[in-house]
Amino acid sequence: MTTIKCYCGSLSNYSQCCEGYIKGFKKAPTVELLMRSRYSAYVIQEAGYLVATTHSSEREYHSQADILQWSRSNYWQKLEVLESTDKTLEFKAYFLDVLGKNQIHHELSTFKFENGSWFYVEGMFF
Repeated sequence: MTTIKCYCGSLSNYSQCCEGYIKGFKKAPTVELLMRSRYSAYVIQEAGYLVATTHSSEREYHSQADILQWSRSNYWQKLEVLESTDKTLEFKAYFLDVLGKNQIHHELSTFKFENGSWFYVEGMFF
């Protein structure tokens, strides 16, 4: 059996890190773990998880088809968590775009805890 290091950049195997969150076996207990699992979901093109972990007040603005297209059109290289608080997280996601050009998605994300789960609300981009 081949073990895969988690896409989120942790030193754990994917099966012991983000997989349980993405497959719905467990809930991310912190903002950072939710963000890491969302990054992994972009890498493995799990757009349904990305929509499901977006706060209900914002879901209408996030098309599953658009998320999937953006996920597939980029080659995700790494996630760098810069700073995390109890309700925000600043990160950089490194990727190659469809033209093979290096890109950095730098965002300060806001999250909300509701009904026992964390949800992505919005992001401020740099």
